[in-house]
Amino acid sequence: MHIDLSGHHVEITDGIREAVHQKLEKIESHYPHLDAINVIVTVERNSQKIEMSTQFMGTPISVHNSEMDLYTAIAGCAKKLDAKLAHKKGAKKAHLHEKPTLADNEDLAE
Repeated sequence: MHIDLSGHHVEITDGIREAVHQKLEKIESHYPHLDAINVIVTVERNSQKIEMSTQFMGTPISVHNSEMDLYTAIAGCAKKLDAKLAHKKGAKKAHLHEKPTLADNEDLAE
């Protein structure tokens, strides 16, 4: 999985890069077919913002988190992404059953 990490008003250090990779390891192991995750780190006066986006089964998924501490924001955003991917995976699996057609209903009526 490719992680595209960019910063807005912040230089991406090795510590930030390592924290993002560490938090996304769980997602990578649960969803090995994900190709890439885009991560944008934004630092403002009183908040640290993280935005993560990816494509899952043809659906774009994006989450963001804002905290006072950058590493807490990274952890929270990774947790939100994992929850959103799990929800989307469950929704896709729930529609696996085929609906009965009209021809099937006529056979049952006889």
